[in-house]
Amino acid sequence: MSPCTSWRIRFRRECTVTQKTIYIGNLPWSVTSEDLQQAVSQYAEVLAARIATDRETGRSRGFGFVEVPADKAEAVIEALNGADWQGRQLTVNEARPREERPRRY
Repeated sequence: MSPCTSWRIRFRRECTVTQKTIYIGNLPWSVTSEDLQQAVSQYAEVLAARIATDRETGRSRGFGFVEVPADKAEAVIEALNGADWQGRQLTVNEARPREERPRRY
């Protein structure tokens, strides 16, 4: 549950976002969640890190997400966007909510 959809926003009109999720794209397929966490931890405390994987093969899809404190997110984005990782130029920005798509059968 997002911090802004809790009971507090409805009853007390309070909402403070304490963490942000950052999208990191164009990752080499060999990168693990631990590698991603270690790279980002140079710039901010990492609350969580995960690599998107293919459901059928378990292979990396070449992107991941990292959760960091909200006040450090912009510094991480500026430091890593365009950076080189194993010959690949990273794309780093604030993650957007997942779009609803019709279910495939």
